[in-house]
Amino acid sequence: MRPKLIVSGAAGRMGRRILSLSIDACKFDIIAAIEGKGHSDIGSDAGVLAGSSAINIKIDSTYPADADMVIDFSQPQAMKDTLNYCLTNSAALVLGTTGLSDEQQMQLKEAGKKIPILYATNMSVGMNAMFALAGRVALMLGDDYDIEIVEQHHRFKKDSPSGTALTLAENICDATGRNFPDCLTHGRNGKEVLRKKGEIGMHAIRAGDITGVHSVMFAATGETLTLNHTANSRDTFAQGALRAADWLLDKKPGLYSMADCLGLS
Repeated sequence: MRPKLIVSGAAGRMGRRILSLSIDACKFDIIAAIEGKGHSDIGSDAGVLAGSSAINIKIDSTYPADADMVIDFSQPQAMKDTLNYCLTNSAALVLGTTGLSDEQQMQLKEAGKKIPILYATNMSVGMNAMFALAGRVALMLGDDYDIEIVEQHHRFKKDSPSGTALTLAENICDATGRNFPDCLTHGRNGKEVLRKKGEIGMHAIRAGDITGVHSVMFAATGETLTLNHTANSRDTFAQGALRAADWLLDKKPGLYSMADCLGLS
C-alpha cells in the first residue's frame, strides 16, 4: 500500500509540479491538494490543474485525516495550520516554504521533537551540493578573498533575498567564523560605500520568468572564483522534494535537512 500524501500550496507553481511528478512516479497515494480559503482554484481537479490526467482529488482548503506525509510549498502564514495537522496526525512533513520568521523556525525545532520534518530553503540536489561547497571554498581561500552573492528570480517572487542565498551566506559564515546575518551588506548605494573587511555582499534580481540562478563570487587581487547554480525548471526542486519525502518516511522524529537526505552532512 502506497503512503498517503497531501500537497499543500497545490495550485502554486511548485505545488503543481510536485503533483504532476508525484502522479507520474506512482510512489504516493495523493489524498488531498490544499490551498487557502477563497483560492480561485478550489474545486478544480488537482491532476488537471497540474497538467496531468484527472485524479478525482479536488483542490480544497480542508485537510483530511490519516496522511502519512505532507509536502508544503505554500506561504509562511500557512505553516501553522500545516504543522498543527502533522502533529495531530503524526504525519511527516517536507517543508520548502521560504521567508519563515525566527519564531516559525523555533516552532519547527519544537515540532521536530515529535515528528520527522525535513526543512530546506532549496531542495535541488545540485544546489545542496553547492551549499556544502560554499563554506569549504571560503575557508580554503581565506580572508583575502571578497565574497559576493547574487541571486536571480522571477518577477513574482515575494521574499528577498531568497532563502537559498541566505543559506549560502549562513554556511559561509559558519565555516569562516563570520557573524550571520550582521556581516551581510544588501546592495550598495551612495558615495561612500567602500567594501568592509569580512562583509558578504548580497544582491537580488527580480525579472521575467527566471526560475532561479545563484552565484557566489570569491575575488582577490589577481583572480576570481565563482560557484554558480542555474535551475532550468522547477522540476529540479519538485524532484528533490519527492526524494526527500521518500527518504523521510521511515525516519524518527527530528528536524532534518537536504544535506541529511543526500548524505552531505
